Amino acid sequence: MRDVYLIGIGQTKITKNAGIRGRYLAKQAIDEAIQHAGIDRKQIGMLVMGNMMSGMLTQQQQLGALTADVAGLRGIEAATVEAACGSGAAAARWGFMSVAGGFHDVALVCGSERMTHANLADTTAALATAADWELEGYKGESFISLNARLMKLYMEAYGVSAKDFGHFAIAAHDNGLNNPMGFLQKKIDMDCYLNSRMLVDPVKLLDAPPVCDGAAAVLLATEEVARAAHRKGLPMIKVAGSAIGTDSLALDARREILALDGVAISTRKALEQAGIKNEDVDIYELHDAYTIITTLSLEAAGFAEKGKGVHFGKEGEITPRGKLPISTMGGLKSRGHPVGATGVYQLAETYMQLTGTAGENQVPDPEFALVQNIGGTGASVVSHILQRCA
Repeated sequence: MRDVYLIGIGQTKITKNAGIRGRYLAKQAIDEAIQHAGIDRKQIGMLVMGNMMSGMLTQQQQLGALTADVAGLRGIEAATVEAACGSGAAAARWGFMSVAGGFHDVALVCGSERMTHANLADTTAALATAADWELEGYKGESFISLNARLMKLYMEAYGVSAKDFGHFAIAAHDNGLNNPMGFLQKKIDMDCYLNSRMLVDPVKLLDAPPVCDGAAAVLLATEEVARAAHRKGLPMIKVAGSAIGTDSLALDARREILALDGVAISTRKALEQAGIKNEDVDIYELHDAYTIITTLSLEAAGFAEKGKGVHFGKEGEITPRGKLPISTMGGLKSRGHPVGATGVYQLAETYMQLTGTAGENQVPDPEFALVQNIGGTGASVVSHILQRCA
């Protein structure tokens, strides 16, 4: 395989009811990424789109060809990748493989999602298609109810209370205050968290991500292209590992309901590819869609012992200057979770961290970052290792 580098990023501000159609959100992010990379559009050989719900909420499929046309890239190889809420990182995985495998020297990855133009009931139903319809969906389960089930089981199994999850939401919102692209720029404290509206017991409003719209793009390229486009004063960013791990969609079909095996598998594979161990990771940009998923991800990825993930970070370990920073630009909880775009936002934000351009949220001198995007309640998990190079 050839080495792959991340050379350009683009992000739209995450919004609600902005009235901008999805194709133009994607074009904005793509134009910014191309300009940031400093390459010619003619160098791009492939466009991979990450999206989950366009066909259901806007009756529009074929986003690859559509976006390529709108973005001035008509004629190139283009397609859409769907892996529920992990669609953005899955698209990046496809782009990584196209460059690593020698099919293209430059691959453009874009994640986009519009969620707020539809009524909430339709959006909730569309999101629920990422669960197992035969075993969960037809019974009326939603992602809120499924995560509530996980959270309740965890509380019962390990004797913890709702308050024990609050520091994850508080830390994410603290970081989100300094993200100009973020959606919920609102500081919260424990009282605010505990008194937030109950959605499905025990999941409260501040345990869950907001419904929103957005698009992000990254450019992946060979070392030769990356060096030609390299900006003086900034390090090069290598994609040192890329992997997908899967599990059953239905919670009841899993080996252990409180174990995210997909997280464990993809983390292990990505770390092995990069030739590093957990202790080498300086940033864990995890998929904090719900505070229970943050908890279970920390355990499955090997950063916390089973049953103790909920307590990780209570002493400041997860802040930008802590032992293992997470949600460094607000995460899904504060930045927002436009589902098909989330994984690409994570990669763009981590690029900023590794190049020292993350502003007030800058993590001191990071070298390796684990970036993880989850589809469903853990059925599709995509992990990338980004490495700062000279």
